Amino acid sequence: MDAKEIIARRVAQEVKPDTLVNLGIGLPSLVAHYLPKDVHVFFQAENGVIGLGPRPPEGMEDPDLTDAGGGFVTAMPGAASIDSAMSFGLIRGGHLHMTVLGGLEVDERGYLANWMVPGKMVPGMGGAMDLVSGARRVVVAMVHTAKGGHKIVPRCTLPLTATRRVSLIVTEMAVIEPTEAGLELRERGPGVSLREIEEATGARLIVEGEPPEMVLN
Repeated sequence: MDAKEIIARRVAQEVKPDTLVNLGIGLPSLVAHYLPKDVHVFFQAENGVIGLGPRPPEGMEDPDLTDAGGGFVTAMPGAASIDSAMSFGLIRGGHLHMTVLGGLEVDERGYLANWMVPGKMVPGMGGAMDLVSGARRVVVAMVHTAKGGHKIVPRCTLPLTATRRVSLIVTEMAVIEPTEAGLELRERGPGVSLREIEEATGARLIVEGEPPEMVLN
């Protein structure tokens, strides 16, 4: 099981039945593949779809049916197509139960940076700022380190997506909950020791006792 699958499987456990959920581009979109079959969820995309299904089989793609990142998707029975104004009205109005987003950095305050790297071409922030500010629960799904560098840091060095604390950080090494007191380590990744997590984390972690290992579906 690779890092992305571990993360997606663990995040899927945070998705509650009969909720409106937004999945970000890339790794977060994998979460839909690991939901229990009896959990019914309404997946929403900023470009105006509610009721997204998984990626279609090769050759069955519909160019008019994509997620916000332009990836091909399917529509579940009962799906709805809405305009962008309605879509962002749901997000900004606090009607989205949860969003799952990728991350470039998260700091000790629980602030997320995920929309640009200075000096590199940026197609736009998409709905990231609205999602972090408006969703009731924000889960960051990202690999723990990148090219040997820390992604969980004392203070973000990249431009912030929003000045609002995210709800949960899930990596292949740990489940971390940002709180008023700081970053609290809740779970360890499969076969990962506490020492390995601390060495791979640039920020201070609050650890009480021996955190349990993730239980994956």
